[in-house]
Amino acid sequence: MSISGKKILIAVSGGIAAYKIHFLIRDFIKKGAEVQVIMTPDAEHFVTKLSLSTLSKKPVYSDFYGDNGNWNSHVELALWADVMIVAPCTANTLSKMIHGMCDNLVIATYMSAKCPVFIAPAMDLDMYAHPSTSKNLELAENYGHKIIPAESGELASGLVGQGRMAEPETIANTVENFFTYSGKTKSLEGKTVLITAGPTYEAIDPVRFIGNHSSGKMGFSLAEEASKRGAKVILISGPSTQVIHDKTIELHKVTSAREMLAKVFEFYEGVDIGIASAAVADYAPKEIAREKIKKNDESLTIELIKNPDILKTMGEKKTHQFLVGFALETQNEEENAKGKLEKKNLDMIVLNSLRDEGAGFKNDTNKIKIFTKTEKKEFSLKSKDEVAGDILDFVEAQLLK
Repeated sequence: MSISGKKILIAVSGGIAAYKIHFLIRDFIKKGAEVQVIMTPDAEHFVTKLSLSTLSKKPVYSDFYGDNGNWNSHVELALWADVMIVAPCTANTLSKMIHGMCDNLVIATYMSAKCPVFIAPAMDLDMYAHPSTSKNLELAENYGHKIIPAESGELASGLVGQGRMAEPETIANTVENFFTYSGKTKSLEGKTVLITAGPTYEAIDPVRFIGNHSSGKMGFSLAEEASKRGAKVILISGPSTQVIHDKTIELHKVTSAREMLAKVFEFYEGVDIGIASAAVADYAPKEIAREKIKKNDESLTIELIKNPDILKTMGEKKTHQFLVGFALETQNEEENAKGKLEKKNLDMIVLNSLRDEGAGFKNDTNKIKIFTKTEKKEFSLKSKDEVAGDILDFVEAQLLK
């Protein structure tokens, strides 16, 4: 694990999202990290020292002096840490951090820290949108701190919007990625990568559609991996239950092939690398019934018309983009993939076969072959996250030629 043995200092401030910290601590401990928790006095209204210390296996401090009169040194706490996470970070604590209002143990420790600082803000909708909050977050970034943006959803006030603290899994992944990639060259920094993912659904009537079994896992894994390598990532996804953990990824949801085509060409001109991993429906109903079709007859005939070929259109309009396609085949796999590479003006194609166990739709694994006009490379069965790494390694090698 990239965080095994790391010393993680978590500073909890007084917000309802403090209850989520239990899950974050447990995750870090399971992965072999050491965790020390400190709290603002107000945080004790939301979580107890007992529960946090039980999970972290260390005493939890909220004041400069312990119950026995011992001094809790903010300097020692700060210098001990490999990373400091302020979560939840309320508007009050954020303001104190940025403007040096040092009136509690958390702020004193923060101001003594030499390690990277991650801030996971959490507050109500209007507070998060307030210009002072935006300015303080901007200043925090200028200080070199890393912001884990608040998410949208239902807030404690009953309002719905941005302000929820990022989920513990998102915070943990962000910190783990920091340690994994810290000091490494961001190989795709400065590049914009557009990825299509998932299926498309073509409506028959208001309740039925034509679709396929694509889960979107491969495309989402590619998006996460490209972002880790420093790329600006635009992910255009059909209906999928997959979630993005890296909030820097620009996610656009669509339903039909025509919607996906339109969204792709909103961005295509400014893209350096295009990866079309979506399983786009080849055909759509010619007419969409305005009302639910009743089950009156023994048979039903639906006339289908050909959908626009998104990948072919990307190939035709390609100017500077490096274009990657996918081929999922059941017969004559290599021949069909090579034909698609040529006909659609691709730079590279990724082939997977439904004949290979563990490959294709819905699986967490995949087994691929990659073709260019002059090369062929085969890979063993791997997780889709690992496959995403192999694909992007191959893309980067081609860009260097």
